[in-house]
Amino acid sequence: MSPVLLALDTSTLTLSLALVERQGDAVRAVEHVVVPPPDKQSEALPGVVGDLLQRHGLKLKDLEGLAVGLGPGSFTGLRIGLATVKALAYATGLKVAGASSLAAVALEGPEGVPLFCLAVARKDDLYLGAYRRVGFAVEALEPETAMSPEEVAQRMAAQPEAVALGPALADYRQALEKHGVAPHRLLSGPAFPSAVEVGRLARLPEAYSREALFALEPHYVRASEPERNPKFPPLPGPAPTARLKED
Repeated sequence: MSPVLLALDTSTLTLSLALVERQGDAVRAVEHVVVPPPDKQSEALPGVVGDLLQRHGLKLKDLEGLAVGLGPGSFTGLRIGLATVKALAYATGLKVAGASSLAAVALEGPEGVPLFCLAVARKDDLYLGAYRRVGFAVEALEPETAMSPEEVAQRMAAQPEAVALGPALADYRQALEKHGVAPHRLLSGPAFPSAVEVGRLARLPEAYSREALFALEPHYVRASEPERNPKFPPLPGPAPTARLKED
Protein backbone atom coordinates (compact mmCIF):
# COMPACT_ATOMS: atom_id res chain seq x y z
CA MET A 1 0.00 0.00 0.00
CA SER A 2 1.19 3.53 -0.83
CA PRO A 3 1.70 6.03 2.01
CA VAL A 4 -1.53 6.54 3.95
CA LEU A 5 -2.62 9.73 5.66
CA LEU A 6 -5.21 10.01 8.44
CA ALA A 7 -7.26 13.15 7.81
CA LEU A 8 -10.13 14.72 9.74
CA ASP A 9 -12.33 17.79 9.78
CA THR A 10 -14.36 18.95 12.78
CA SER A 11 -15.20 22.48 11.64
CA THR A 12 -18.94 21.69 11.57
CA LEU A 13 -21.11 19.53 13.82
CA THR A 14 -20.39 16.59 11.49
CA LEU A 15 -17.15 14.67 12.02
CA SER A 16 -15.45 13.68 8.78
CA LEU A 17 -12.59 11.18 9.10
CA ALA A 18 -10.70 9.42 6.33
CA LEU A 19 -7.76 7.24 5.46
CA VAL A 20 -6.25 8.71 2.30
CA GLU A 21 -3.74 6.89 0.12
CA ARG A 22 -1.40 9.15 -1.79
CA GLN A 23 0.94 8.25 -4.64
CA GLY A 24 2.48 11.30 -6.25
CA ASP A 25 -0.38 13.61 -7.22
CA ALA A 26 -2.91 10.78 -7.14
CA VAL A 27 -5.13 10.59 -4.05
CA ARG A 28 -7.53 7.76 -3.20
CA ALA A 29 -9.91 7.47 -0.27
CA VAL A 30 -9.26 4.14 1.44
CA GLU A 31 -12.28 4.72 3.69
CA HIS A 32 -14.31 7.78 4.65
CA VAL A 33 -16.25 7.81 7.93
CA VAL A 34 -18.94 10.39 8.71
CA VAL A 35 -20.37 10.89 12.21
CA PRO A 36 -23.26 13.38 12.16
CA PRO A 37 -24.96 15.02 15.15
CA PRO A 38 -26.34 14.40 17.71
CA ASP A 39 -23.18 12.33 18.40
CA LYS A 40 -20.58 14.56 20.06
CA GLN A 41 -17.26 14.75 18.26
CA SER A 42 -15.29 14.87 21.50
CA GLU A 43 -16.81 11.55 22.56
CA ALA A 44 -16.84 9.82 19.18
CA LEU A 45 -13.45 10.81 17.79
CA PRO A 46 -11.03 8.58 19.76
CA GLY A 47 -13.05 5.42 19.20
CA VAL A 48 -13.74 6.16 15.53
CA VAL A 49 -10.02 6.69 14.86
CA GLY A 50 -9.12 3.41 16.56
CA ASP A 51 -11.84 1.45 14.75
CA LEU A 52 -10.88 2.89 11.36
CA LEU A 53 -7.22 1.95 11.75
CA GLN A 54 -8.10 -1.51 13.05
CA ARG A 55 -10.36 -2.28 10.09
CA HIS A 56 -7.40 -1.76 7.77
CA GLY A 57 -4.77 -3.48 9.90
CA LEU A 58 -2.95 -0.25 10.60
CA LYS A 59 -1.40 1.38 13.63
CA LEU A 60 -0.58 5.05 14.01
CA LYS A 61 3.11 4.38 13.42
CA ASP A 62 2.25 2.96 9.98
CA LEU A 63 0.84 6.29 8.76
CA GLU A 64 2.60 8.84 6.58
CA GLY A 65 1.18 11.60 8.73
CA LEU A 66 -1.94 13.43 9.91
CA ALA A 67 -4.02 16.14 8.25
CA VAL A 68 -6.59 18.38 9.91
CA GLY A 69 -9.09 20.95 8.71
CA LEU A 70 -8.23 24.32 10.24
CA GLY A 71 -11.59 25.97 9.63
CA PRO A 72 -12.96 28.52 9.75
CA GLY A 73 -15.93 26.99 11.52
CA SER A 74 -17.10 25.94 14.95
CA PHE A 75 -14.63 27.17 17.57
CA THR A 76 -15.26 24.15 19.79
CA GLY A 77 -15.09 21.70 16.90
CA LEU A 78 -11.82 23.13 15.60
CA ARG A 79 -10.23 22.89 19.03
CA ILE A 80 -11.37 19.27 19.41
CA GLY A 81 -9.95 18.27 16.04
CA LEU A 82 -6.65 20.07 16.41
CA ALA A 83 -6.15 18.92 20.00
CA THR A 84 -6.70 15.32 18.91
CA VAL A 85 -4.25 15.58 16.03
CA LYS A 86 -1.64 17.34 18.14
CA ALA A 87 -1.90 14.71 20.88
CA LEU A 88 -1.53 11.84 18.40
CA ALA A 89 1.39 13.51 16.65
CA TYR A 90 3.17 14.38 19.90
CA ALA A 91 2.83 10.80 21.13
CA THR A 92 4.02 9.17 17.90
CA GLY A 93 6.24 11.70 16.14
CA LEU A 94 3.99 11.78 13.08
CA LYS A 95 4.15 14.75 10.74
CA VAL A 96 1.09 17.02 10.67
CA ALA A 97 -0.34 19.43 8.11
CA GLY A 98 -3.40 21.67 8.20
CA ALA A 99 -5.66 22.81 5.38
CA SER A 100 -8.52 25.26 5.05
CA SER A 101 -11.90 23.63 5.57
CA LEU A 102 -13.46 26.04 3.06
CA ALA A 103 -10.80 25.17 0.49
CA ALA A 104 -11.77 21.52 1.01
CA VAL A 105 -15.37 22.49 0.19
CA ALA A 106 -14.15 24.23 -2.98
CA LEU A 107 -12.57 20.98 -4.20
CA GLU A 108 -16.09 19.59 -4.51
CA GLY A 109 -17.32 22.54 -6.58
CA PRO A 110 -17.32 23.02 -10.35
CA GLU A 111 -14.29 24.24 -12.27
CA GLY A 112 -14.02 27.48 -14.17
CA VAL A 113 -16.13 29.77 -11.96
CA PRO A 114 -15.54 31.65 -8.70
CA LEU A 115 -16.69 29.51 -5.77
CA PHE A 116 -18.12 31.23 -2.71
CA CYS A 117 -17.70 28.56 -0.03
CA LEU A 118 -19.91 29.31 2.98
CA ALA A 119 -20.02 28.03 6.55
CA VAL A 120 -21.98 29.28 9.55
CA ALA A 121 -20.05 31.64 11.81
CA ARG A 122 -22.88 32.59 14.19
CA LYS A 123 -26.49 33.75 13.82
CA ASP A 124 -26.76 35.97 10.74
CA ASP A 125 -23.02 35.77 10.14
CA LEU A 126 -21.30 33.53 7.57
CA TYR A 127 -17.73 32.56 6.82
CA LEU A 128 -16.81 33.11 3.20
CA GLY A 129 -13.90 31.61 1.31
CA ALA A 130 -13.63 32.62 -2.35
CA TYR A 131 -11.81 30.03 -4.44
CA ARG A 132 -11.40 28.72 -7.95
CA ARG A 133 -10.94 24.99 -8.53
CA VAL A 134 -8.34 23.89 -11.04
CA GLY A 135 -8.41 20.11 -11.37
CA PHE A 136 -7.60 18.67 -7.96
CA ALA A 137 -6.25 21.95 -6.62
CA VAL A 138 -7.76 25.28 -5.60
CA GLU A 139 -6.52 28.84 -5.73
CA ALA A 140 -7.67 31.48 -3.27
CA LEU A 141 -9.22 34.53 -4.89
CA GLU A 142 -9.12 36.58 -1.68
CA PRO A 143 -8.60 36.06 2.08
CA GLU A 144 -11.30 34.18 3.98
CA THR A 145 -13.60 36.45 5.96
CA ALA A 146 -16.94 36.68 7.80
CA MET A 147 -19.97 38.70 6.72
CA SER A 148 -23.76 38.80 6.78
CA PRO A 149 -25.94 36.97 4.23
CA GLU A 150 -26.86 40.37 2.75
CA GLU A 151 -23.19 41.19 2.23
CA VAL A 152 -22.61 37.78 0.63
CA ALA A 153 -25.49 38.49 -1.74
CA GLN A 154 -23.98 41.87 -2.62
CA ARG A 155 -20.64 40.21 -3.35
CA MET A 156 -22.35 37.67 -5.59
CA ALA A 157 -24.19 40.44 -7.42
CA ALA A 158 -20.83 42.04 -8.16
CA GLN A 159 -19.49 38.71 -9.51
CA PRO A 160 -22.28 37.29 -11.69
CA GLU A 161 -20.29 34.16 -12.57
CA ALA A 162 -19.81 33.13 -8.94
CA VAL A 163 -21.76 30.29 -7.36
CA ALA A 164 -22.15 29.49 -3.67
CA LEU A 165 -21.86 26.15 -1.91
CA GLY A 166 -21.08 24.71 1.49
CA PRO A 167 -22.50 23.88 4.92
CA ALA A 168 -24.20 27.25 5.48
CA LEU A 169 -26.68 26.77 2.64
CA ALA A 170 -28.70 24.28 4.67
CA ASP A 171 -29.82 27.15 6.91
CA TYR A 172 -29.22 30.28 4.81
CA ARG A 173 -30.37 29.39 1.29
CA GLN A 174 -33.68 31.21 1.73
CA ALA A 175 -31.98 34.26 3.25
CA LEU A 176 -29.61 34.53 0.30
CA GLU A 177 -32.49 34.15 -2.17
CA LYS A 178 -34.38 36.86 -0.25
CA HIS A 179 -31.42 39.18 -0.80
CA GLY A 180 -31.52 38.57 -4.54
CA VAL A 181 -29.29 35.53 -5.22
CA ALA A 182 -30.82 33.38 -7.96
CA PRO A 183 -31.59 29.82 -6.79
CA HIS A 184 -29.49 28.22 -9.56
CA ARG A 185 -26.40 29.95 -8.14
CA LEU A 186 -26.82 28.18 -4.79
CA LEU A 187 -25.47 24.68 -5.30
CA SER A 188 -26.48 21.58 -3.36
CA GLY A 189 -23.79 20.05 -1.16
CA PRO A 190 -21.36 19.49 0.29
CA ALA A 191 -23.02 19.61 3.71
CA PHE A 192 -19.64 19.51 5.48
CA PRO A 193 -15.93 19.71 4.56
CA SER A 194 -14.69 16.26 3.56
CA ALA A 195 -11.65 14.80 5.31
CA VAL A 196 -10.74 13.23 1.96
CA GLU A 197 -10.33 16.69 0.44
CA VAL A 198 -8.47 17.92 3.53
CA GLY A 199 -6.07 15.03 2.94
CA ARG A 200 -5.77 15.99 -0.71
CA LEU A 201 -4.86 19.59 0.17
CA ALA A 202 -2.49 18.80 3.04
CA ARG A 203 1.23 19.26 2.44
CA LEU A 204 3.24 17.46 5.08
CA PRO A 205 6.55 18.94 6.22
CA GLU A 206 9.79 17.15 5.46
CA ALA A 207 10.23 16.08 9.08
CA TYR A 208 8.42 16.09 12.41
CA SER A 209 8.95 19.26 14.43
CA ARG A 210 7.53 19.88 17.89
CA GLU A 211 7.85 23.62 17.38
CA ALA A 212 5.84 23.52 14.16
CA LEU A 213 3.29 21.20 15.78
CA PHE A 214 2.73 23.52 18.74
CA ALA A 215 2.51 26.54 16.41
CA LEU A 216 -0.31 25.01 14.32
CA GLU A 217 -3.53 26.88 15.07
CA PRO A 218 -7.08 26.93 13.72
CA HIS A 219 -8.04 29.65 11.26
CA TYR A 220 -10.52 31.52 13.42
CA VAL A 221 -11.05 34.53 11.07
CA ARG A 222 -12.73 36.39 13.93
CA ALA A 223 -12.49 36.39 17.71
CA SER A 224 -14.89 34.22 19.69
CA GLU A 225 -17.92 35.69 21.47
CA PRO A 226 -16.29 35.59 24.95
CA GLU A 227 -13.24 37.36 23.52
CA ARG A 228 -15.49 40.05 22.03
CA ASN A 229 -17.51 40.59 25.21
CA PRO A 230 -16.54 43.96 26.75
CA LYS A 231 -17.76 42.83 30.20
CA PHE A 232 -14.80 40.49 30.59
CA PRO A 233 -11.21 41.72 30.78
CA PRO A 234 -8.72 40.20 28.34
CA LEU A 235 -6.72 37.20 29.51
CA PRO A 236 -2.94 37.45 29.88
CA GLY A 237 -0.93 36.70 26.75
CA PRO A 238 -1.32 37.62 23.08
CA ALA A 239 -4.41 39.50 21.99
CA PRO A 240 -7.03 37.30 20.30
CA THR A 241 -6.42 39.07 17.02
CA ALA A 242 -2.85 37.77 17.04
CA ARG A 243 -4.26 34.34 16.30
CA LEU A 244 -6.25 35.45 13.28
CA LYS A 245 -4.83 34.57 9.89
CA GLU A 246 -3.87 37.60 7.87
CA ASP A 247 -2.98 36.20 4.42
